[in-house]
Amino acid sequence: MTALSPLLKQATPVTIDHALGSEIFDVDGNRHLDFTAGIGVVSTGHCHPKVVAAAQEQIGKLIHGQYTTVMHKPLLALVERLNGVLPEHLDSLFFANSGSEALEASLRLSRQATGRPNVIVFHGGFHGRTVATATMTTSGTRFSAGFSPLMGGVHVAPFPNAYRYGWSEEEATAFALRELDFILATLTSPQETAAFIVEPVLGEGGYVPGNTAFFQGLRERADKHGILLVMDEVQTGFGRTGKMFGHQHFDVQPDIITLAKGIASGFPISGIAASQELMSKAWPGSQGGTYGANAVACAAAVATLDVIEEEGLVANSAERGAQLLEGAKAAAALRDGRGATSSGNGTIGDVRGLGLLVGSEFTAADGTPDSARAAKAQQLAATKGLLLLTCGAHMNTVRMIPPLVVTAEQVDEALDIWGKVLAEV
Repeated sequence: MTALSPLLKQATPVTIDHALGSEIFDVDGNRHLDFTAGIGVVSTGHCHPKVVAAAQEQIGKLIHGQYTTVMHKPLLALVERLNGVLPEHLDSLFFANSGSEALEASLRLSRQATGRPNVIVFHGGFHGRTVATATMTTSGTRFSAGFSPLMGGVHVAPFPNAYRYGWSEEEATAFALRELDFILATLTSPQETAAFIVEPVLGEGGYVPGNTAFFQGLRERADKHGILLVMDEVQTGFGRTGKMFGHQHFDVQPDIITLAKGIASGFPISGIAASQELMSKAWPGSQGGTYGANAVACAAAVATLDVIEEEGLVANSAERGAQLLEGAKAAAALRDGRGATSSGNGTIGDVRGLGLLVGSEFTAADGTPDSARAAKAQQLAATKGLLLLTCGAHMNTVRMIPPLVVTAEQVDEALDIWGKVLAEV
């Protein structure tokens, strides 16, 4: 009998019948708060009426028009719509299907535009599961183990993860930039380094935000050495962090950004944005793909961007994110009896986030990762109607990523459930 691969393990026991907004209803009629959002994908919530209507209308006109063969109106509309969303200097787009493909495209463009072979990524980053992007991923060996040799030309520099190092943010940032300079002096010459590739907030790496000093330090070094700065906005883009793009919190200008996840509310589409000058340096034939910029996905993306603007979802992400982060910290403080601290002691050693990206890191009394308790909390939450995921190198961070349409009442309900979960684990 044909079946799914045994390696595809569900994070929750839920089988969905239907979903709307931030709520999922299973085949038994039970309601669940979805604080996974398809791993940050359904930005406007499940089945937003305007996105559904746009997709339904487009299906009756054209499902697929391969965009290096013919042009179609939804793609032109999406390009025009993104003109008012993207940073002004990023005025050229290439579309693909997945986040991994977008990162591959940014890697290819960086190498071709600079004529340099190497890239530097940052410890804890996740960039995909293909050979190239798995090589660039250091959020966990599960993404890159077992199919070596991996791609050459990738070097790893520290990310300023203050909690992991047990330092202040300033100390962690100074260390990360100092080590980056040492890597440029010892492992990959600046003249052979095409790009820095980095997430504004580590995603699979544990929901660790970067900071302004760090990203401006990257920009300064990039400018000094002719290195490109690539911001992986796959998970942080389109309002998720409380700004349209994550890098906008840090007053830094990237040369390339990668796009996916929340752009089309669940339809598969991704891409990269760069300047026309930079994009023109890609080699002929290096950009393409059968399903890239699918017509239905493009129509859904246009509708998604309209909903984000019309319903003020970027501002809602900032407001509800602050509410969620404050509540998660309060829940950890109540559980520990003294507050989540940076010392790594207690059930939850750290609570952190940016916008609607909130992570609670479970640690044992000696400060070591407590993966078992994080897993127990995530599973227990599911039995109480709150769907969550784990992340981090040790899978000991429970993450909350609700749709951008989540309400204050739903956040309060989720936090009430989370508090009960912590009381039990």
